[in-house]
Amino acid sequence: MAPKGQKKSYFSTSVIISINSTFMRPLLLIGAIILILFLGKKFFTESSDTPIAGPGGQSKGSGPVLPVDIYVTAKNTADQLVYASGTFIPNEEVEIKPELSGRIIKLTIAEGSFVQKGQLIAKIKDDDILAQIKKVRIEEELAKQIEARQKKLLDINAISREEYELAANRVNTLNADEELLAVQLGRTELRAPFSGKIGLKNISEGAYITPATNVATLVQINPLKIDFAIPEKYLSSIRIGQMLQFNVDGNTQQYMAKVVAIDPRVDESLRTLRVRAVCANPNYALLPGMFVRIQLAVQSNQSIMIPTDAVVPVLDGKQVYVMINGKAMPRPIVTGVRTQQQVEVISGLQVGDSLITSAIMTLKPEMSVKVKKVK
Repeated sequence: MAPKGQKKSYFSTSVIISINSTFMRPLLLIGAIILILFLGKKFFTESSDTPIAGPGGQSKGSGPVLPVDIYVTAKNTADQLVYASGTFIPNEEVEIKPELSGRIIKLTIAEGSFVQKGQLIAKIKDDDILAQIKKVRIEEELAKQIEARQKKLLDINAISREEYELAANRVNTLNADEELLAVQLGRTELRAPFSGKIGLKNISEGAYITPATNVATLVQINPLKIDFAIPEKYLSSIRIGQMLQFNVDGNTQQYMAKVVAIDPRVDESLRTLRVRAVCANPNYALLPGMFVRIQLAVQSNQSIMIPTDAVVPVLDGKQVYVMINGKAMPRPIVTGVRTQQQVEVISGLQVGDSLITSAIMTLKPEMSVKVKKVK
């Protein structure tokens, strides 16, 4: 049996070992957690530094790859367009005015109606002329009878030839007077000189008119003429018979017209050349005086044409993005003529370049891209 002192020491040592074990377990656990976190951080750091090949040969570590549409540049026939403003004018236009003074007894026009060539528009009172014609006809009939008797007397030499000639001259004079009155009678009728539409009338039936009175305006609007002007430098590029395109406000339809006349003189103050074209107007949808926007092709040449959506305005001009080895590379360009959908590139691009036409505002220099669609 051990002494009391020795038993006490053993008990104390057991207690100390038990206490130390209780405190060591959390410390070991915490140390293990710290070691795991350290090793995990080191592993992921090394993994992120190693490039992993992605689609199109690009690495995931170099950023996302943007799919884009590609347009392969080529030379096309480009028309140099001249834009001009013009005005419709009637093919024919006239103010209907009488040749004689008198009172209107008949007015057959309806405002805005279509009239045929030779159709009666208005009639002036003609009673006095008809009375004069009746009188001349009576005198002419009597003169013919006298001339016939004088002819018989001349045949038997009962009168001189001079007497007979006076009787025959009387017949001819009255015949001429009747023809003159017939002309004056025709002047009492106002007829359409050509087919067209009557405008608003300015007088009513029963009104007294003079040769200065404008009864109405007659216009022919099928076909219609277009007058416009272009810069003098295009004189050698325009010709008679050339076709042009035009449109009008409030109508999206594209119309065609043909150049029919070129002014032989250049405007000295504006340095422009006046041109006249003619267009068909079967439905009367176009009216004289309307504003016309004209597109005239004055020259054709082979050049690189690209979509207008691919052009990016910059401070010092314009640029586009070209795909080179999977990268979006900016290219400054100089543009020429422009159409509604394409623009001519004078310099900056070569035939066969892969022009990027989509996601233009998203692109950055040397950004990774891949082909989504080739146009």
